[in-house]
Amino acid sequence: MKRDLPKISWQNIAPPYYDYNYFYECERYPFNPYAESFDVVNAWWLAEIASLSYADEAFARPRFARAGFPELWSFSGDSTDCFLIANTQLAILAFRGTESRLRPGSRDIRNIWMDVKTDLNVLPVDTGRGMKVHQGFQRALDEVWPELSECLKQVHCPSRRLWMTGHSLGAALATLAAERYKKVQGLYTFGSPRVGDKRFREHFQIAAYRIVYNNDIVTELPLPGFYFHVGELCFLDRHGKMHHAPKVLDRYRNGIQAELRNIRQTLNNLSSGEFYFIPRGIQDHVPLFYTLHLWNALEGNGSDPLG
Repeated sequence: MKRDLPKISWQNIAPPYYDYNYFYECERYPFNPYAESFDVVNAWWLAEIASLSYADEAFARPRFARAGFPELWSFSGDSTDCFLIANTQLAILAFRGTESRLRPGSRDIRNIWMDVKTDLNVLPVDTGRGMKVHQGFQRALDEVWPELSECLKQVHCPSRRLWMTGHSLGAALATLAAERYKKVQGLYTFGSPRVGDKRFREHFQIAAYRIVYNNDIVTELPLPGFYFHVGELCFLDRHGKMHHAPKVLDRYRNGIQAELRNIRQTLNNLSSGEFYFIPRGIQDHVPLFYTLHLWNALEGNGSDPLG
């Protein structure tokens, strides 16, 4: 059964989502650890995992366990957090995206400020391997990499395929982690910013799928010129239909139509006494739009041309 999309407001826009039903009916669509090409089932699983990675361990651990991942390791730095989850067949590394709300029971905004600093630190830095990447992203990964890489070596083995994922800032960190570790079965990112220079893109050898929903503004940052995306573009249009490597003009046409509808909806809200305007590009970055549209794609089992 397809699931309804939430009505987004400034009150519910930011993850984590404590009232969301994670891994809904997941037993119907088992993850394929050995997939070697794009798999919409795996895309849905990894979107759910990337979304849940915004939550704290106490909330996330039982939900991962119920979904079939009894093993969990967590890693934290000033600018990032990540979970490594595993069962007998696979391990999945998921990075948290940018925090934009206070943690439960806390008035400390330092975690939000550290993420903002990470995102804004756009100067390129050399990786030491002849490539340049976003300095803020590299520094965030460096905070957890020594401990994380040792754990990966222990958990990852021939009988366990390793996958990586993340949303927003988490997508950028997952991309850098995949490039560093190398032995990754697949990387799925959601709403990812650009990460590295042209040489980084040319030398990126991981099977990667970059999923973009509609007008998601973060996927256009940093501005093009020095930084580039990696992986195969998998575009979810405003109807939630999947398109692989769509034409640029079709994407922009789809985005303009979606923004016009957003403006009309805002005017309708105003006429009924409500007013809140959230630009479509910000709304479309919400992790739940990725998880729910991918679930509905599973249930619908098809894709239509952009239009």
